[in-house]
Amino acid sequence: MKEGYDGGAMAESPLGQHLVKMIGNVCFSFFALSVLIFTVIAVTYQPADPWFDSTKALVSRSFSQTLSNSTFQTDTSLLTTAEDQAAAAPSADPTPPPPSATLLAGPNASSALLCDGGEGDLPFNCSHPGVLDAIRRSHAKNFKSLIFISYESPVAGSSPDRCEVAWWFRNRREKSWRRYRDYRWFVLTPGENCTFKVTNVGKYRSGGKAGGQNRRSKVAGGAAPNSSPLLKVADADINDTIPVVRSESEFKKGRYLYYSRGGDYCKGMNHFLWSFLCGLGEAQFLNRTFVMDLSICLSSSTNPNKKDEGKDFRLYFDFEHLKESASIVEEGEFLRDWKKWDQPSSGGKKQRRQSIAVRKVATYKVTPMQLKKDQSTILWRQFPGPEPENYWYRVCEGRAANFVHRPWQAIWKSKRLMNVVSQIAGKMDWNYDAVHVVRGEKAMNKELWPNLDGDTSPDALVDKLTKVIQPRRNLYIATNEPFYHYFDKLRSHFTVHLLDDFKDLWGNQSEWYNETRELSDGRPPEFDEHMRVAVDTEVLYRAKTRVETFNNLTRDCKNGINSC
Repeated sequence: MKEGYDGGAMAESPLGQHLVKMIGNVCFSFFALSVLIFTVIAVTYQPADPWFDSTKALVSRSFSQTLSNSTFQTDTSLLTTAEDQAAAAPSADPTPPPPSATLLAGPNASSALLCDGGEGDLPFNCSHPGVLDAIRRSHAKNFKSLIFISYESPVAGSSPDRCEVAWWFRNRREKSWRRYRDYRWFVLTPGENCTFKVTNVGKYRSGGKAGGQNRRSKVAGGAAPNSSPLLKVADADINDTIPVVRSESEFKKGRYLYYSRGGDYCKGMNHFLWSFLCGLGEAQFLNRTFVMDLSICLSSSTNPNKKDEGKDFRLYFDFEHLKESASIVEEGEFLRDWKKWDQPSSGGKKQRRQSIAVRKVATYKVTPMQLKKDQSTILWRQFPGPEPENYWYRVCEGRAANFVHRPWQAIWKSKRLMNVVSQIAGKMDWNYDAVHVVRGEKAMNKELWPNLDGDTSPDALVDKLTKVIQPRRNLYIATNEPFYHYFDKLRSHFTVHLLDDFKDLWGNQSEWYNETRELSDGRPPEFDEHMRVAVDTEVLYRAKTRVETFNNLTRDCKNGINSC
């Protein structure tokens, strides 16, 4: 028996060894494959860049770190919206270089290929492709923070060696893809084989002849016949039209969330945004169209008793982007349609039209989760009672905060204001540094901010800024300090710019003034403190070097003692 057992074991031994060998080979192959995959990932991986984050992810992360669940920002020195998040992120710009400009085509194409003279001869043909190529090279060298989208046809300038050209561009740091327009004169020197070199460039919008071309006439379309300056023309890219429901059936098929006016009316800008986005977020959670009032009331940050009623939402925010990002309908249009199509016809039961189903919700304590399955055409939230019980944002507190998320990505600043920002930065040739100096009430409150007043005094600013900013640089100061000459000591070290230095950009001869009159029922529009804060914020974010009050200038905490 023993001998038979030993023989069987010997017979089975090669099979076991073969099995062990196979398992070892499989494990080694798996290990080798894992090493290969890891190596490929290690070689190709690049750290996450906020520019490539989705707007939703970027904004939700940034605001969740700065805004608490049931309150809103009380800092009125900055107004941050979705497109600012990329500007605030200190990362390299991975945006690809601008595409090559298209060569001229059309009736002037043949003459554009001629230099109109030999080397160094003047005048030369500004429509020659070499002129545009030289201008593009100059832009690539001097304006690295901009992306140039398209160019219009160059035209002859005021002297034989000058050409003027207009172009569309956007800023690399801006999250939105809105474009802006500039036009300047260029002094060029002709070289061999119809090559050109730019030797001098005019300031922002200095090329009046190029500015007068048809805005729709790009390089691919040839030169526009009109060469006179184009002044006070509304931006064709702004679409502030109000969405319209075109039929009764379309209205009744819809589902709407309507908020009655509550205690949020005539509060500050941050309060307004915190509450408005709560309502918009609930509408998205319920898969409904939000009914919004374009007429808003804002209180002054320096004088809460001052109420600015009847201000149009579109003066401050990009309504076109909001329409693309969320389902909305304007309140006045909605109420007219509701009244028009909720009138039962006379006659018997069979002839009467079914009225529109409405559910009134009289308290914020009815949560969005409880309304999720409601089939009423209109959910009408009403906000009776004293403050703060009648604030819109109460709907999004508590457990509802886990379900309703404020769509910050839907809020961009008005392009009319952004055009002012673009002009200010353009006047400094997009080559400037900036400092944010917070003073006002915080500097006077020594209990919460004991050091702020001294740390932002003129002498302290000179001492600190001269250490981080090169002398004679363009220095833009974004501030709530009302005394214009407060920063005069800095002028001996830097070329100082304040917002009021550019007041002609919103004066009664400006594009902004003429465009916004349409939103003010023909009344002269006011460039109010909320607009000033918005413009200050955007110019600050576009600076080469940015110095912050609470991160760089003072030892105090942004929200007071022991809040850092």
